[in-house]
Amino acid sequence: MFDLISRYDNQILEAFWVTIQLTVLSGVGALIMGTVVAGLRVSPVPVARWVGTAYVTVFRNTPLTLIIVFMSLGLYTTMGWRLAGEGPDSLAQNNFRFAVIGLSIYTAAFVCESLRAGINTVPMGQSEAGRSLGFGFLQNLRLVVLPQAFRSVIAPLGSVLIALTKNSTIASAIGVAEAATLMAEMTETEAAVLAIGAIFALGFVILTLPTGLLFGWLAKKYEVAR
Repeated sequence: MFDLISRYDNQILEAFWVTIQLTVLSGVGALIMGTVVAGLRVSPVPVARWVGTAYVTVFRNTPLTLIIVFMSLGLYTTMGWRLAGEGPDSLAQNNFRFAVIGLSIYTAAFVCESLRAGINTVPMGQSEAGRSLGFGFLQNLRLVVLPQAFRSVIAPLGSVLIALTKNSTIASAIGVAEAATLMAEMTETEAAVLAIGAIFALGFVILTLPTGLLFGWLAKKYEVAR
């Protein structure tokens, strides 16, 4: 195993760096989109609630592989949508960016449900106090409800981020050069399959274990007293 690491050290680091980029960019996108969808789901407007519910239902029950492949083959190859300019690296750049969008769309549904659970923990009196001050729905949500809701769901959001880190391996389906892609290439050229699996398993443990510990600490530090 150490011989493999010494021979592929730069490639392994580059592959996991791509995995980290996918995770961070998709996590930010999913947090923004999930917050918006959660707002729709608790909106007093029936049409907005229906849109939010439909989004969560569709994307929670659609395989991530299908979403990622559709982004590349459907939007890029078939419809000609481009997220990067022309050039020798345009295919790789487009696939990476479409992978980020696909991961964000998929993960946003889980962020939404975690955040909606946090919104439901906020006492009704808090919202009523906001309304008594003249806040509209969006002001109430932004200034009163969401800050408390986020503090209530730090640990669940950490679990969603860990799942996103592991789900980033699906990007290999469209050729994004992340960890799973390199693992497949090494498996084809090297006989030490168990050692290769151990290397990449250890790599994901190194990525996800600190994340779990960090979010666990943040959850304890910022938990809302009820």
